[in-house]
Amino acid sequence: MLFKPIDHLVNKITMYKLILYYLIGLLLATVVLSISGVIHLSAINIIVSSVVLVTANWVINKILARIFNAPVNPESAIITGLILALIMPPNPSGNNLLFMLAASGLAMGSKYIITYKHKHIFNPAALAVFLTAIGPHQSASWWVATSSMLPFILIGGILIVRKISSGAMVSSYLVATTITTAAFSIYMGSHLTTDLKNMLLNSAALFLGFVMLTEPYSSPDTKVKRMIYGVIVGVILAPLFHIGHFYSTPEVSLLIGNLFAFLVSNKDKLFPILTKKRLVAKDTAEFVFAPERALSYKPGQYMEFTLPHTKTDSRGSRRYFTLASSPTEKDLSIGVRFYKKGSSYKEALADFRQGDMIVADQLRGEFTLPDDKKEKLVFIAGGVGITPFRSMLKYLIDKHEQRDIVLFYVARSVDFIAYKDVIDEAEKVLNLKAYYILSDKAGSSALKNVILNKLNATLIKRLVGDLDRRTIYMSGPPGMIEDLKDGLNKIGLSHAKIKVDFFSGYA
Repeated sequence: MLFKPIDHLVNKITMYKLILYYLIGLLLATVVLSISGVIHLSAINIIVSSVVLVTANWVINKILARIFNAPVNPESAIITGLILALIMPPNPSGNNLLFMLAASGLAMGSKYIITYKHKHIFNPAALAVFLTAIGPHQSASWWVATSSMLPFILIGGILIVRKISSGAMVSSYLVATTITTAAFSIYMGSHLTTDLKNMLLNSAALFLGFVMLTEPYSSPDTKVKRMIYGVIVGVILAPLFHIGHFYSTPEVSLLIGNLFAFLVSNKDKLFPILTKKRLVAKDTAEFVFAPERALSYKPGQYMEFTLPHTKTDSRGSRRYFTLASSPTEKDLSIGVRFYKKGSSYKEALADFRQGDMIVADQLRGEFTLPDDKKEKLVFIAGGVGITPFRSMLKYLIDKHEQRDIVLFYVARSVDFIAYKDVIDEAEKVLNLKAYYILSDKAGSSALKNVILNKLNATLIKRLVGDLDRRTIYMSGPPGMIEDLKDGLNKIGLSHAKIKVDFFSGYA
């Protein structure tokens, strides 16, 4: 309940913008604390260092994007510059200035050179400070990690974790580094309480976990793999972790974790071409893309779509969309809801023409059909949240695979129902039971099983007699999903029986 208004606000911006604002907020906090004498660093040096690093990363990224003929992501370059500003000594003079420029070049260069299938492998900021440490012997100080900055790091970090649903990964990481630190402390005979306090209050653990561990490109693509990844980084991060004379650093622990993530994760990055777009419901369009090669995925998974465009607004050039297409179809398709005051991204997408290219990568998601084909299911879709279910139903139809499914589709009116053709076919071929929950009855007489009411747990239980023996899948607006989850929990359904689709925001 406490987080609902916060989640509603955060969902209006993209993940990248949230991290960008968070990092800027941290820098502003350090400047204020420096002026007030709490942090013993020059406020001027902090500001100048930040400007130098952000500018250098932005310029170098732009140059390399042109050289490699790749889409420009200014957000990424600025975020990397801000991270470097918070972990490198803020002293923009002499050799340290060269250190900053070298780190910027290495960070941006790694995104274009140390890649596989056009995807970078390592966190750019971590790799940059690692390479400068073994080359010119200039090391990151991680100066942001002080007890005075802890409240600011925690508040923003919790928002990021909630935004990108990475709580399990970050928790695994923090538990692992805490246990490992305690074990080393006891083994070495040092002061356990002091070691744990330093690990949490005066180390890079929290900043690394909230900001760099969670970077999507260099972290794994499933929950279990992300938890293992968190444990690996957490164990190696422990202050006294060492092999012989080699002692770990925050950047080393993350890079080893990145290598694990690369080995176990999907590595596809596609440049599909738009072949068709059509309205599938009021204010909702389907975009169909032809990929240059076949993509292996599961129905219900999502990808990040990057669309560089002029006059990019504060919501950026990247969005996550669930694939509406089925793996049985050769093309990739997404369903997109448009609003009156849409983002520059949505406006650019609306202007897309046949033959235009988009960038699609970061295939992720565990909102997929259970392996047990006998498991009974309930699908609950709100608005454009029908897209993962369109993918699943089309897959089951094409595979002639019977599943016991009841679908509840919540929409404003008949005009807002998308992919009804697939739902109708699923009713015939799969014996799907579909209910349409509408707030406006106009045109509803043409549908079967229309309910002019608000969907709630009591109604679901009344219509699905064996609800307690089913797994519930929900996809749609966060407010609707949270209300239904609360209601279903109150009538006795456990959290384990409810699966919720990833939602990255309205932007």
